[in-house]
Amino acid sequence: MATTERKPLLLDFEKPLAELNTRIEQIRLLAEENGVDVSGQIRQLEARATQLREEIFTGLSPSQRLQVARHPRRPSTLDYIQAITDEWMELHGDRCGSDDPALIGGVARLAGQPVVMLGHQKGRDTKDNIARNFGMATPGGYRKAMRLMEHANKFGMPILTFIDTPGALPTVVAERQGAGEAIAYNLREMFSLDVPIICTVIGEGGSGGALGIGVGDKVMMFEHSVYTVITPEACAAILWKDASKSPQAAAVLKMTSHDLKNLGIIDQILSEPTGGAHSDPLKAATSLKAALLDNLEELNQLTSKERRQLRYEKFRKIGVFTEASA
Repeated sequence: MATTERKPLLLDFEKPLAELNTRIEQIRLLAEENGVDVSGQIRQLEARATQLREEIFTGLSPSQRLQVARHPRRPSTLDYIQAITDEWMELHGDRCGSDDPALIGGVARLAGQPVVMLGHQKGRDTKDNIARNFGMATPGGYRKAMRLMEHANKFGMPILTFIDTPGALPTVVAERQGAGEAIAYNLREMFSLDVPIICTVIGEGGSGGALGIGVGDKVMMFEHSVYTVITPEACAAILWKDASKSPQAAAVLKMTSHDLKNLGIIDQILSEPTGGAHSDPLKAATSLKAALLDNLEELNQLTSKERRQLRYEKFRKIGVFTEASA
């Protein structure tokens, strides 16, 4: 059956690179039609394209990193799970009458080791996004996550969470169902779990919706992911009554992986393929798997009491600073 290739989804800052690649293809086609050898010129242009791609993606502003983090084709939780696990079985339901498709989870084997994996799940198109609430979980989703984490704790399986949400579902119904309570309960209970917990921001980590599965012994972020208390658009609307100032808000929110590593909020930055994780999902998955296995090896050597204490100390240090005297 014939298949059609999907057209690349270009971000604004990628347009110069796209124009150069189009020029290369045009030269290659003209050379083939006219029997002219332009291999030297093409090699030069391809080298320039590679250099331009590296220049673009090493110099991204915070607002541009946010665009990469929100890219529709950026690998999702299910993409990574399917790429890195030996076996995977999704589990459903919060045992209170709901099964939130925006927060998925289940049991898996990672390099032969039984683990519980869970994370936010966005859709691939408009219809899928609507079905999954654009990755914004309901209170039932966080209760399902906690049920799976308690299952992992009971059977001694490490917990791996993947964060990719603009925030918890901000509806009146969600508030009536106890959104704040569900997230707060998860925060408290995750500190008391005995098993290793590794949290990875794979895309957009927003507000309490991210924190509801974000308490871990190790917190990692992909290079072009973001992690923030509020979206830049909402921040700009509150501070300046003008959402168009979101790039300015993105800069002051300190939401990039490098900012958060410097602030001590995350432990490790995972490198992405040049062009973002969506440009080579398998390479990104390989980087993620290696980091998970390395950290699991380290955490498995600690006792449950040591892990709980270090987890507590890690989060108590966040926001602590020393004010220099005049």
